[in-house]
Formats: sequence, C-alpha cells, structure tokens
Amino acid sequence: MPISSSLRVRHLGCTDYQQTWQQMVRFTAARSEQTVDELWCCEHLPVFTLGQAGKPEHLLADLGIPLLKTDRGGQITYHGPGQVVVYLLLDLNRRKLKVRELVAAIEQAVIDLLAEHGVAAERHGGAPGVYVGVAKVAALGLRIRKGCCYHGVSLNVAMDLSPFAAINPCGYPGLPVTQTSDLGIKLIPAQVATALAGHLAGQLESSNE
Repeated sequence: MPISSSLRVRHLGCTDYQQTWQQMVRFTAARSEQTVDELWCCEHLPVFTLGQAGKPEHLLADLGIPLLKTDRGGQITYHGPGQVVVYLLLDLNRRKLKVRELVAAIEQAVIDLLAEHGVAAERHGGAPGVYVGVAKVAALGLRIRKGCCYHGVSLNVAMDLSPFAAINPCGYPGLPVTQTSDLGIKLIPAQVATALAGHLAGQLESSNE
C-alpha cells in the first residue's frame, strides 16, 4: 500500500524475527538510488533480541524463549504477538535525514498516535523510546548501512508482558513496561499498525519538505 510516491507500506502479519531481519538485510543490500523507501508492519513470534553492543547478562531468566543477537543498536528487548513492530527501510541520504532526527521523528509518531487517544506520552533523555510516566510503551533500535537504515520501532499493544520480567528492558534493571490496551486504547494491533504507519509517514514526509 503506497502512502506516497516515496514511501510504500507493507503489512506482513505475524512473522519469524530472524527471517524478517534477513529480508531487511537483503532489501538494504540490493537497494539502488531508485528504490522506494518502505515501512514493514508486523508482529513477531516470541523472541528476545539483543542489540549489537548488548550485554547477555541483561537476560535474567531462561523462559525457553529464543535469544537472538542482532545488528541493531540498543540492548535487550522482547517481541511477541500483540506487539506492533514497524521497520523503517529508508534512504537517509536521499531524505537528507540525520539519525538523531530520524529517532526524534519515530518517537514523535508514537507520541502523536497516543495523544489522539488521550494518552500523554513522552521521551526520557538519554533513553530512546516512548514512555507513559515511568513505564516504557515503545522501544526502538536502528542499523545504518551505506546511508540507509533498517530495523525500527516496537509498540506494545495487547500482548503478554510477563516475559519483560525476565530481562532488564533496554538494559535498565526494573524498568516497568506498559501497553496501549492497558492505557484505555481499544484499537487492536492491526489498527495500531495502520495508524502508526500513517504517523510515521507524516513525520517522514514533513522532514523531507
């Protein structure tokens, strides 16, 4: 589904993390100057993922859930059904977009989405992501290769949050997590994915003007 001529949105359903990650790597490696940027919306089967510089000791207990070391930034997080993930496959050079600007745009898209439903969310300095009070509702991690990015943002919607208790989320011991369904937002994951993709597209298009 194209949102504009410069951005295409794909809805992948519930996917295996490693397979989707490898598809992102291949997509990015095969890019040309004419390749249209894409947003990939999905949910994942249960998995812990560890960023490139992530420390394995942030996994506190073995729940039988796979742990994958990836090439994104950030520490450890959990993905599972009911969590919306949007991957951003963008040519940052073409968009004249710096990484910090991209991170701010991603966070703002989540903040604006929650604000539409009466939930006040915010950034916490030095800890990328989006928070409602002290609880983290969205995490992000990116990889930049030859001026292009992949990986993206995960937003907790209506999932089993208990696996987060087995990690130091994003490397922070005791960091509480929350989700939109517990914040009074009635949207199902598919609706959240569509809405978040729209907000992300809006942020990216405005930054490209």
